[in-house]
Amino acid sequence: MRERFVLQNVKRVNGEDIDIVIENSKIAEVANAGSGQGKHILDYSGFYVSSGWIDLHVHAFPEFDPYGDEIDEIGVKQGVTTIVDAGSCGADRIADLVASRERSQTNVFAFLNISRIGLKRVDELSNLEWIDKEKVVQVVNEYKEFIVGLKARISKSVVGESGIEPLRIARSLSGETSLPLMVHIGSGPPNIEEIVPLLAERDVITHYLNGKENNLFDDEGKPLRVLTDAMERGVHLDVGHGTASFSFKIAEAAKHHRVNLNTISTDIYRGNRLNGPVYSMANVLSKFLYLGYSLEEVIAAVTTHAANWLDKPELGRIQVGDVANLTLFCLQNKPITLIDSEGDKRVAEKRIEPKGVIVNGELLEC
Repeated sequence: MRERFVLQNVKRVNGEDIDIVIENSKIAEVANAGSGQGKHILDYSGFYVSSGWIDLHVHAFPEFDPYGDEIDEIGVKQGVTTIVDAGSCGADRIADLVASRERSQTNVFAFLNISRIGLKRVDELSNLEWIDKEKVVQVVNEYKEFIVGLKARISKSVVGESGIEPLRIARSLSGETSLPLMVHIGSGPPNIEEIVPLLAERDVITHYLNGKENNLFDDEGKPLRVLTDAMERGVHLDVGHGTASFSFKIAEAAKHHRVNLNTISTDIYRGNRLNGPVYSMANVLSKFLYLGYSLEEVIAAVTTHAANWLDKPELGRIQVGDVANLTLFCLQNKPITLIDSEGDKRVAEKRIEPKGVIVNGELLEC
């Protein structure tokens, strides 16, 4: 809709009621509630507005089974205006992921899997010959506006006998490309205390709240020294809920020990969207409300924090002159049973539900 329209009586997460005027796909005005002028007035009384939700860890290449899904199914239909595919594709197929972005309404970026085959196989780092350094550098240079980092899944089922060597190669490639790493952690070996010291400022640990034996917390729930040291170095912590990588008990320990809540992401794909335990971004966000984080903290983890990590601050703010990427949602006082990756169930009294998005100036219902 290029004509001037107004989102009237929307509420910021800080409680302020405002009108947002949108014209020619951009935010034209942020006005006092009820004062915005436009050809179309859309009353959203009772709904919250934030900058568009950003999911920093998804799998949006539907050809790869089991880790794949359609872009808009895990994007705009869920209230998410921007997704970052977390290494579904390596150098062999990244061009196809770029092309699929053109057919989608959701904004898309990607981490490039250091294995050229990507998730065509789920042991993609078990053969070091599948890491083609020259092709990594080549496609990074070719798709600079699309690729935001390099992905290395460093857990036993992925690396096999390769051990820690794929991460050492990834570290070298990070230096050559000037791109940060996203590192998936899970079952060992390699041991978590081998992995984390290799990560530097702006690198991302995804699945940091997993409840597997090889996790970032000791038996009493205290963060390991490698985790606290990494936080001091500026390593970024990303939830990456997924099918097997989020534990309520670990998340409670993290909150108790004031471990950073940097970004909340889903690690969503077809299977865990339809069958759980992820289901949706809103479902994952509701888990963090249940854990006792404020609405402001929860929404910041999918807006400003994610946008700042991407070095795209315009995606994490509501500011005149910016292209309009917004999420409209409500906070329902309605009980919901939430389940983590270990089958642990909790009943929450509140839930977040998306209503719609403005993506690149276009209004879409969720």
